[in-house]
Amino acid sequence: MKTKRLFLFAGYNPKNLVDDALAYYVHELSKCGDVIVVMDCDCPKSELKKIDKYCVHASGARHGEYDFGSYKRAYIWATKNLNLSDYDFVYMVNDSVYGPMYPISQYLKRMESLPHDAFGIVCNPHKHHPHIQSWFIGMNKNVFTSKWLKEFILSITKLPSKGAITRQYEHGFSKLLTTHGHGWTCLYTVRGRGVYNKIKKLYRKKMPFMKRVAFTRTHGALGRQIVYILNHISPKLRDAILNSVTDLYGTKYVKWLLTRNPLRIACRKIHHMFHKIYSGGF
Repeated sequence: MKTKRLFLFAGYNPKNLVDDALAYYVHELSKCGDVIVVMDCDCPKSELKKIDKYCVHASGARHGEYDFGSYKRAYIWATKNLNLSDYDFVYMVNDSVYGPMYPISQYLKRMESLPHDAFGIVCNPHKHHPHIQSWFIGMNKNVFTSKWLKEFILSITKLPSKGAITRQYEHGFSKLLTTHGHGWTCLYTVRGRGVYNKIKKLYRKKMPFMKRVAFTRTHGALGRQIVYILNHISPKLRDAILNSVTDLYGTKYVKWLLTRNPLRIACRKIHHMFHKIYSGGF
């Protein structure tokens, strides 16, 4: 029997757009299940039309509750318009990443074959708060039909900072899994900020996504890693990523970031190293 999946997809764009990279991601997910997209921005219908054919529902309105607020709204729509018990797995995913850079179906099957009720792409093995990184979380029926999950999702509200959201909801979800007797695991374990800064290494380990913020971190020192990845992925995805980044930051920035000039690359690394030493920046 065909596995039935539902993806609760959280999106955001500062210019209220459905960019090419988001459309690519949603399209790839739609090949594997039903997709509900909720954007945390005032995205007009003309933009949402770009992904209508890939979704069972898509909406866009600024709510300020970040990704978990979009998960909540997608979940509420699903409970009112779909029968959750018809699905084998429900996922919460967001567009803070570019990809998938490898066929996503193989990763879904790997996660779903694990002997755990919940799973994800990346685990952060934090000393005090180990957790599934919230940009790709999967659950089986033991979790997504439970009373405690419904209470957790419906309790999501606007919090004063992104740090508070991480503690309350990202850390909190994994903690609740353990509290209610559900095992969880991930395909990759990445310490600290490695998921942002070691993108080439992770790609070569066949991690299917690259964090979007790689394009703006470390004073441009990740440019060479980004170029490597762009040269190895499909032309369609590469174009979607470059269009997305250009929409956000402009052609001049993209050209600066993706330079092949070895002197400029070395200077950026030195700049970033001194910044970390003297200011504690990341």
